[in-house]
Amino acid sequence: MPEVFRFFGFSFFFYSREHEPIHIHIEGNNGYAKYKWNGESFEQETAVNIKAGDLKNIKRVIDENADLIIKRWEEYFNK
Repeated sequence: MPEVFRFFGFSFFFYSREHEPIHIHIEGNNGYAKYKWNGESFEQETAVNIKAGDLKNIKRVIDENADLIIKRWEEYFNK
């Protein structure tokens, strides 16, 4: 399970056997979220038990690091 980074007590990661499209999982503080790449930006697909303020911070971190997330995905999955 390759972790891309950690922010605000949340782990941003991929599972080792992933599928397209590019997406990132987020876990922490007893919650879970998933954001998928739509070709232009990451969109929230799932969010369970994460406060609105945390989701706002998570989205900001994803937007600021979208290039890194895509790069890590491509490196890990040899795309």
